[in-house]
Amino acid sequence: MDFTGSGGANDLHNNQFYPCEENKPLLGEMSEGNNNNTRLSAGPCKRSLHHCSSGGMRYKLLHEGDIQVCVVKHPRTFLSKILTSKFLRRWEPHHLTLTDSSLTSATPTGYMETSLSYSSIEDLQLLSWDNAPKYCVQLSFPGGTVLLQAANSYLRDQWFHSLQWKKKIYKYCKVLNNPSRWDVVLKEIRALVDMALTSPLQDESIYQAPLHIISTLLAENSNLSTQDHENIIVAIAPLLENNHPPPDLCEFFCKHCRERPRSMVVIEVFTPVVQRILKHNMDFGKCPRLRLFTQEYILALNELNAGMEVVKKFVHSMHGPTGQCPHPRVLPNLVAVCLAAIYSCYEEFINSRDNSPSLKEIRNGCQQQNDRKPPMPLRLLRPEPPTPPTNTIVNPSPPQPPHPAPPNPATSIPISSAPCVVTSSEILVELERNNNSANARRKGGPSGTDSEPNLIDCLLVSPAANTLSIQLPAQADRVLGCFALILKMLSDYDDWRPALASLLQPIPFPKEALAHAKFTKELKYVIQRFAEDLRQEVHSCLLSVRSGKDGWFQLYSPGGVACDDDGELFANMVSVRLHTESHPQLSLCGLLKSHRPPLQVHILMGSCYKTKKFLLSLAENKLGPCMLLALRGNQTMVEILCLMLEYNIIENKDTQLQIISTLESTQVGLRMYEQLCDRQRELKELQRKGGPTRLTLPSKSTDADLSRLLSSGSFGNLENLSLAFTNVTSACAEQLIKLPSLKQLNLWSTQFGDAGLRLLSEHLSCLQVLNLCETPVTDAGLLALSSMKSLCSLNMNSTKLTADTYQDLKAKLPNLKDVDVRYTEAW
Repeated sequence: MDFTGSGGANDLHNNQFYPCEENKPLLGEMSEGNNNNTRLSAGPCKRSLHHCSSGGMRYKLLHEGDIQVCVVKHPRTFLSKILTSKFLRRWEPHHLTLTDSSLTSATPTGYMETSLSYSSIEDLQLLSWDNAPKYCVQLSFPGGTVLLQAANSYLRDQWFHSLQWKKKIYKYCKVLNNPSRWDVVLKEIRALVDMALTSPLQDESIYQAPLHIISTLLAENSNLSTQDHENIIVAIAPLLENNHPPPDLCEFFCKHCRERPRSMVVIEVFTPVVQRILKHNMDFGKCPRLRLFTQEYILALNELNAGMEVVKKFVHSMHGPTGQCPHPRVLPNLVAVCLAAIYSCYEEFINSRDNSPSLKEIRNGCQQQNDRKPPMPLRLLRPEPPTPPTNTIVNPSPPQPPHPAPPNPATSIPISSAPCVVTSSEILVELERNNNSANARRKGGPSGTDSEPNLIDCLLVSPAANTLSIQLPAQADRVLGCFALILKMLSDYDDWRPALASLLQPIPFPKEALAHAKFTKELKYVIQRFAEDLRQEVHSCLLSVRSGKDGWFQLYSPGGVACDDDGELFANMVSVRLHTESHPQLSLCGLLKSHRPPLQVHILMGSCYKTKKFLLSLAENKLGPCMLLALRGNQTMVEILCLMLEYNIIENKDTQLQIISTLESTQVGLRMYEQLCDRQRELKELQRKGGPTRLTLPSKSTDADLSRLLSSGSFGNLENLSLAFTNVTSACAEQLIKLPSLKQLNLWSTQFGDAGLRLLSEHLSCLQVLNLCETPVTDAGLLALSSMKSLCSLNMNSTKLTADTYQDLKAKLPNLKDVDVRYTEAW
């Protein structure tokens, strides 16, 4: 570069381009000074004026990069003037890194042997020449100038703004690190916010760096007044419109919500911040303080005069006015906040669980008491016996056995209602023997295995401990009521209900909450909403997430820890009221005439892959409650008992007679039992030996035509049935399962779907050939075929079969020889 004048490099350091940044006030750093022209021999050197505007050029913040470096020091002698002339000046390539405090090189040699601190940079300027394609950034420091030459003007401007940003942030860190007067600090915070908002740099750290500086300032100065709190929050509010607050700032916000819940700052400033968190946060596990801030914000809303009405309006604003929420992250984030808040209510009891018997010890009778530390007190209330009179001699009680004997009525002392604090070792947990034996039969092993007991077994307390109840502190009780009500609100939105049911299906609550009567009573509304929903993806979540685990169905069933209504919710969970005329495919009784009135249809069995298995579990664990509800006239339980008899679930003759007596004791039960007897007589006539061995229905035949045909005679010998190119649906499966000798079934180009396949897989175990070509079956139904071990030929051409399901079927069907998977994903 050719510079005029005998001063050589003196003109490069001419500070008349800009006023020196150190001499400018910090609040006005974003304003630019007037330009003064300086003559250069090669052409006029032009200083660009950069005003940051929303419509200007945007740049990404540089943290490192390759650039040409030249250092020109102030000439003090004639020789130094010659050495710094344009003929002897040289450029060095360096890989520079912009750290928080200095400009360093990856190769600390030559010009960049030592780092250049931001505090030593007096001025930053942009230089360019009309007749030379050189684009430089000039950094002035005491004793010389550093020139950074970029490849083009955009890269030069990017380096300029990045260096300017790093320098200013470093300066603000120094200024705000040692505050003296808070009125001055507030002005500096506002200037810092304005600088971040008007910067042409477009990077997440542009907004996060000022927030971190302010959060560090607040963390180190915790004795601020309430007015200072609110002034700082209002000052940084513009930065929070598009950015999450850092963890330390979240702590500051939480403190403000707790101390001043009725402040207008909570409504006006925190509301958009929390809304953005709920809409855009992806994982509260990585940012737990964001979740805590959201929780404290909701509790602050609950402290307002309108209380839960304000919370309800907030939840509605998060959902939006339409029937479909446009933000998919809102519901999972709200549920995560509710679960964390409910968990915190029982945290004291959960911590005391560390020294209480483990699940395995509970199942084994708590025989390892000596291996544990002394139990911590657990704040549970139970009636306390009064102190005996002084003249009464009371023998010291021996160690309490796992199953204490009933007290002697002659020496028993009347029990008063005064509560006392008991320890976890005094809680007598008794397993339900019927459930244990049923679980052992299902698992094929003894009840004393090492596996963990299920949730119901761990929560069932003995009669001696039935009066135990959890007492929450007043604040925890308010928190529980607030967030339990939010779960109720979420369940009222139709579009949110499937996802909410899926999130709550694993029962993500501590067992202390499930043992708390107030919580289970509040949550009952949510489970009721799930049970009333006709969509399978909703009510199927009432079942356990996997076999061997208990679900909401078991918790709220008669005898469960959460049941307080004599089985009303249990009946609703098992059924939904539907017209068989409108939805014949949903009726699992399926042999009813179209003129019959609406009846309770077992919808959960339609959600299960194994209807008979579900009925078997009801017969083993809940037969007594089912019979009691049927005796009281519950139509759902009457139908359940009829299905048990129809599917031969009950093998014991005495139990069958007892069920029949229960059905005959009510008018609706007697009517359904008579219809069951009629169907059984028709079924025996249909299955009587005789009739054709092969049968083909004409095209366009319907389910009604098939039912009418099969009711016209005996088909006990029918082995080959072709329904190809007919209009039959999954509803015809109820007729097909009555054919005991059926071995070959052709359903090519019909509307036979997944529900029908599930029913066939349970009853037609001898089926050998099945043609499902061009049917609407999916993986959900095809997976059920894995129980049909006799299948030799299976045609799944042009179905929605996937490769994973195909591999699973091949592994589980050893006799499968002929398979057609053309035009599927598995092809």
